[in-house]
Amino acid sequence: MTPDSGKKHLSMLRSYTVADAFTLGNASCGTIALFLCLEYSLSHRDWLIWTAVALLFLALFWDVMDGYWARRSRRQSVLGADLDSLSDIVSFGVAPAVLGYTLGLRGGWDIVILVYFVVCGISRLARFNVTAAALSDGSGKVKYFEGAPIPTSVLIVAVLAAAFAAGAVEEELWLGAHRILLPTLHPLTLLYGASGTAMISATLRIPKP
Repeated sequence: MTPDSGKKHLSMLRSYTVADAFTLGNASCGTIALFLCLEYSLSHRDWLIWTAVALLFLALFWDVMDGYWARRSRRQSVLGADLDSLSDIVSFGVAPAVLGYTLGLRGGWDIVILVYFVVCGISRLARFNVTAAALSDGSGKVKYFEGAPIPTSVLIVAVLAAAFAAGAVEEELWLGAHRILLPTLHPLTLLYGASGTAMISATLRIPKP
């Protein structure tokens, strides 16, 4: 073992900033929400869904905080952008899709749309990472979002929470269910389709704070 091998072994941990800790909090909330949805499918205990919903909104709080600390910190993270994107796809892409599936969006067309939503989220985050320099004003600060930011999916989570509170889940989902060329479509799933399309839209520009 060379004298500096121990330092290299822990170099990633030492590279974390306060903003990165908030980002990992975001990812942790999304991951636990996924586990709770899986547990609800087995036990159907309502508190599991309410906790999952609360965790996704807590993930949004951590996402806002990591941006705030990254802007005010003099120490820039070497992992920040990629860490944030990977965390966001868990908390605001996969977790909301799994929540919808858990509450009854399980038709064939539903699954296609939920996959489309997640893929759009991944694509939107990848595009932002590779075009951030081009979208900046020369100072490194991005002036606007190209396409809806993926955390806007919490709006869908809010709709699902309202449906769950009203007992409009499983067979009682709002807007019902329809068979189209044999697979089933729950029109409520179209919220995910609209959200995904907004994320990859090149013409939708939202000022970045």
